[in-house]
Amino acid sequence: MFDRILIPTDGSAAVRPAVETAINLADIHNAVLHVLYIVNQPAAVSGTGEGVPGLDNLLNALEKTGHETTTVVADQAADRGIDARTAVRRGNPHDDILAYATEHDIDLIVMGTHGRTGVRRALLGSVTENVVRHAENPVLTVRREPET
Repeated sequence: MFDRILIPTDGSAAVRPAVETAINLADIHNAVLHVLYIVNQPAAVSGTGEGVPGLDNLLNALEKTGHETTTVVADQAADRGIDARTAVRRGNPHDDILAYATEHDIDLIVMGTHGRTGVRRALLGSVTENVVRHAENPVLTVRREPET
């Protein structure tokens, strides 16, 4: 049923339950697990051709974090005998998640939710919500554990 599962991650604790769920589903369905990290690159600077002082270093550091984060998840999957593929991209998170899903013929997207509400959600938006609204394939959202 699910041959290719995508787990976008930002490496945060809020995403850990979604990562565990994606790994479990990949194991059950003998699926390939795609692990994706998006470096949020503001549209105003993407494609400008000129480096913005300090921004290039920040984006490079975030990209390095992305490689480390996706490798950790891929290693967890490999420990369970799951074929995992990693990718790090720069751009708009929800757009690039959807583009990746299309490019790789993903059957299921598993995403964590940060649980923001009210003003914080309105100001910060929700990548997961945007993916759910615009995805052409199923999206499973996994809520993080409540903090005690």
